[in-house]
Amino acid sequence: MLEHIDSSLIDWSRAQFALTAIYHWIFVPLTLGLAVIMGIMETVYYRTGNEFWKRTARFWMKLFGINFAIGVATGIILEFEFGTNWSNYSWFVGDIFGAPLAIEGIVAFFMEATFIAVMFFGWEKVCRGFHLASTWLTGLGATISAWWILVANAWMQNPVGMRFNPDTARNEMVDFLAVATSPMAVNKFFHTVMSGWVLGALFVVGVSCWYLCKKRDTRFALASVKVGAWVGLCAALLSAWTGDGSAYQVAQKQPMKLAAMEGYYEGQTGAGLVAVGVLNPAKQIPDDGVDPFLFRIELPKMLSLLAERDADAFVPGINDLLEGGYALKDGSQALSAEEKILRGQRAIAAFAAYREAKAAGNENEARVAARTLEENMPYFGYGYIRDANDLVPNVPLTFYTFRIMVVLGGYFLLFFLVVLFLVYKKDLARMRWMHWVAMLSIPLGYLAGQAGWVVAECGRQPWTIQDMLPVNVAISKLEVGSVQTTFFIFLVLFTVLLIAEVGIMLKAIRKGPED
Repeated sequence: MLEHIDSSLIDWSRAQFALTAIYHWIFVPLTLGLAVIMGIMETVYYRTGNEFWKRTARFWMKLFGINFAIGVATGIILEFEFGTNWSNYSWFVGDIFGAPLAIEGIVAFFMEATFIAVMFFGWEKVCRGFHLASTWLTGLGATISAWWILVANAWMQNPVGMRFNPDTARNEMVDFLAVATSPMAVNKFFHTVMSGWVLGALFVVGVSCWYLCKKRDTRFALASVKVGAWVGLCAALLSAWTGDGSAYQVAQKQPMKLAAMEGYYEGQTGAGLVAVGVLNPAKQIPDDGVDPFLFRIELPKMLSLLAERDADAFVPGINDLLEGGYALKDGSQALSAEEKILRGQRAIAAFAAYREAKAAGNENEARVAARTLEENMPYFGYGYIRDANDLVPNVPLTFYTFRIMVVLGGYFLLFFLVVLFLVYKKDLARMRWMHWVAMLSIPLGYLAGQAGWVVAECGRQPWTIQDMLPVNVAISKLEVGSVQTTFFIFLVLFTVLLIAEVGIMLKAIRKGPED
């Protein structure tokens, strides 16, 4: 592993991966959301035999296909970057991280590839029941694909079901079910998929309102609005519920991320949740004595309730997590960051001693070193941390993006309620201002999804794998110039793909549903 590496290489490698992930996530949630909506529409066609619903389903299916094709291209590049830019990471935990990605590729991707052909080209070639099954199985394949990718991501947030093998210098999986069904993975999956359904619903409602604004295909537009808004309302409610579960998991497994999400430095019992707040830009390091907020309004005891399910529970802040000394649930005292760093260094030294003893054939020394390594392995990653303050993520970025996500989630809930009220009152078709609100809400769905991923990924920095592997030792030893070059190549490539997708979609929308 690399202990010293050019910081600019770390920054450019992170930037390249972030660029690819951001572009990929433009396409994925719309795929997940449209899959459900077009499946519902085709189900109505199957049950009623009404050709109107077939025409409606085929229109949204066309937009699904355009989006799906571009999403696959960005996703393949994203997975390859684990081997090219993050080879130390792939070596260290590839036996575990690779398993869900392999299952995703073998099962989910081939499932999508098989049934998507029937879905697009089988309308007149297979019976209605088989075609309906193909539509739902295509959507299910996309959802299963998301499951395994999110299992892999959740494992990075909360590594479970593995042990370190000092002979191979790799972590090995010992409990597949623990990896595949960890509470972190389950909550992350449902919250992420529900956010995709919300975006799909916003897209359908917004595009349909464009038709209403243009006074064309009114029946198609109103029917699509009804289906989209109901899906969106249900998904927004479920997203709020699963979001609460995800926040609880963060509190239990990643308390530093929670503290950054709240701009929370000093722990207390009955901790309040910041409803509205402005961070103090003068706050530089945790213990500088500067008030972290210029202004804030708190909901009393709400953070303790959400984080520990107890309104009077103690929630540690950033300073507490760095200094340690507070009581943990098992009755022990939390270690300070400095103590964790020392134990991590002890684990790294014991690992080196074990390798040397093994090479020299000294089994007694190897056993002693192995025992020391096992005792300190939970802090292995801390041995590569140079400064305890490096354990604190970017607080302003995490704090504000979390609030963007939450505020937009509340807005979407209200939006779908208003849309349903208006469409059933038969007022939506003539309310031009609401058409513009619906169209302008589409990019807000993308913003909320990206903000959520910023919280999830930037909030756990400096860790690639929580407490196990920091970013500075996970990357490949490459020339900075090569990473910069590929960054700009990907930037141009992805931007061209995005422009092409938007152009093709706009052309299909202007054409409208085919007779």
